[in-house]
Amino acid sequence: MATVMGAEQTTRSWFWRLRDSLHRFFDSDIFYSFRRSPVTVLAFVTTVIFFVAAFAAPILAPFNTNDVATLNLMDAFRPPAWMAGGSSEHLLGTDEQGRDVLSAIMFGTQVSLIVGFLSVIFSVVLGVGLGLISGYVGGRTDHLIMRIADVQLSFPAVLVALLLFGFAKAVLPRGLQDAVAIYVLIVAIGLSNWVQFARTVRGSTMVEKSKEYVQAARVIGRSPFAIMVQHVLPNVMGPVLVIATISLALAIITEATLSFLGVGVPPTQPSLGTLIRFGNNFLFSGEWWMTIFPGLALVILALAVNLLGDWLRDALNPKLR
Repeated sequence: MATVMGAEQTTRSWFWRLRDSLHRFFDSDIFYSFRRSPVTVLAFVTTVIFFVAAFAAPILAPFNTNDVATLNLMDAFRPPAWMAGGSSEHLLGTDEQGRDVLSAIMFGTQVSLIVGFLSVIFSVVLGVGLGLISGYVGGRTDHLIMRIADVQLSFPAVLVALLLFGFAKAVLPRGLQDAVAIYVLIVAIGLSNWVQFARTVRGSTMVEKSKEYVQAARVIGRSPFAIMVQHVLPNVMGPVLVIATISLALAIITEATLSFLGVGVPPTQPSLGTLIRFGNNFLFSGEWWMTIFPGLALVILALAVNLLGDWLRDALNPKLR
């Protein structure tokens, strides 16, 4: 009986804490800024629609484009439903394999978002870690990390990703290349975008390490690692969130660029970039929908995420309130 009462009290306590947190959020300046900006609300709704459509594609998509048994070559090159020869079963038409374009966009967006998210997480972990070490330790360590960052900044992100992806292709056996292509792509994009996180965190760390709470932690004997992780890191993560939001759109575009060039996601797991590449082969023969609709999806998704990142940057900047 006491155990049941204790569980009920814990549930009630959790409910009230959640309720208080929601009240504080809806009364905050950030939520006020959000609902006062129609463009931001529209960008948020658009982003949510893309995320739901992508990750619920096995349920929501009209056809499972990953299942070869569902393909019918007799349905190839069907135009969108509102054009002559179109079918209501294929709202945005079909491609050269009879694959439904709308379903392919939903499944392709899923792959693009997964690659984008994981590459940004990799960039954040690497860039924040190196930025903390560079800003807190200083000296030769700082000079070495920053010189590496300066060298990488002199090359475009797509070129860095191409070089890393090509190196991995040359080293890995041919039988493993398609199996690990997505992982190589994630690492390549992540390694090409860590510099901005490192430079931002380094500058914030150099400011924070001279403050009194860091000096107090040193006096009581805390180790440098504990000071960096437990004291400095929470106070430098604000700008990182903004950069990560904007970097997500850049990572999705980079993935689409690499896949369009034929060095990204394998054809068996099509992304938005591969859909655009395949459709581009038939663009001038009249089957425009095969590349236009995936291209529009990529542009709208990247624009919506960028608008959210711009709003978040302004909302977290106290000078702009």
